[in-house]
Amino acid sequence: MEPDFLRFCYTPDLAVEATLQPLRRFRPDAAILFSDILVVADALNRNVRFMEGHGPVLEPLSDGAAIRGLSVVQVEEHLAPVYQVVRRIADVLPRMWR
Repeated sequence: MEPDFLRFCYTPDLAVEATLQPLRRFRPDAAILFSDILVVADALNRNVRFMEGHGPVLEPLSDGAAIRGLSVVQVEEHLAPVYQVVRRIADVLPRMWR
């Protein structure tokens, strides 16, 4: 299976580990959630791709009708794994910084 960045973002075990690794190693005073702003576009059913040598590619919304056509019906369900990552990190951080 080919690596897929969005799948990584939507896999709580992987995203939590990617968030916590720098904390374990460097002990900073803040955590950066491993995710990507493009998970929101993906949840809105926009075509999000990552092209080697180009980075993320997001098909532009061409006009007002395209914007009005965005559906938020499945957004919360689609982002449920990201919410799970946030809850798990919030649970772990207080114990890490004791």
